[in-house]
Amino acid sequence: MTSATAVLLPGTASDEVFVRSVFARPLAAAGFALVAPESRSVDEHFAALDAAYDGQPLVVGGVSLGAHIAARWAVRNPSRCAGVLAVLPAWTGQPDGAPAALAASASAAVVSAEGVDAAVAGVEGWVGDELRRAWPRYGAALAGVLREAASSDAPTVAELRGLDVPVGVAACTDDPVHPFEVARKWVSALPRAALRTTTLAEVGADREALGRAALDALRNA
Repeated sequence: MTSATAVLLPGTASDEVFVRSVFARPLAAAGFALVAPESRSVDEHFAALDAAYDGQPLVVGGVSLGAHIAARWAVRNPSRCAGVLAVLPAWTGQPDGAPAALAASASAAVVSAEGVDAAVAGVEGWVGDELRRAWPRYGAALAGVLREAASSDAPTVAELRGLDVPVGVAACTDDPVHPFEVARKWVSALPRAALRTTTLAEVGADREALGRAALDALRNA
């Protein structure tokens, strides 16, 4: 792999701050420069990947929705992609009742009706801390961003089968919103992929656990 640049996208209504907390030091240790766009919508995420390409193939990736978009971009732009870091993929193809999509739709409804504080009131631990930090940054756009993510496509199994670049997949074995079975489905479909795991508790203590897991998987893909 010759790329020295990795472009990583956030998950639904997350942000570049979380991306940096997960990836900055693991990528630097592996010799990559991190680009963490401040994009918010699906179209903005795709545009950020297009803008980052400077003639040298990129490592692209992200968390949850960010992983979906990066993989779809790689499918569309195989000559521009040197590899993919896919953290917590949430579904394949259309959402069709996936837990992450249902959670985003439900959150959008509460945000619209009662506001951000009500939407995150019952979310505990580090996930709740991240939502309370990141969601207010979206302002009035938050509910729309959540709804868009809930209805957006991930790569299909057929698309994953045709993605002939190394892909490192990282998953939490105890995450009900991003089921471990989805990560295994991605890896089973991909021609050149490896899977590494961590847990929500480990990520709560050390965000970089996700980044290290994804990079280790990519090295072994």
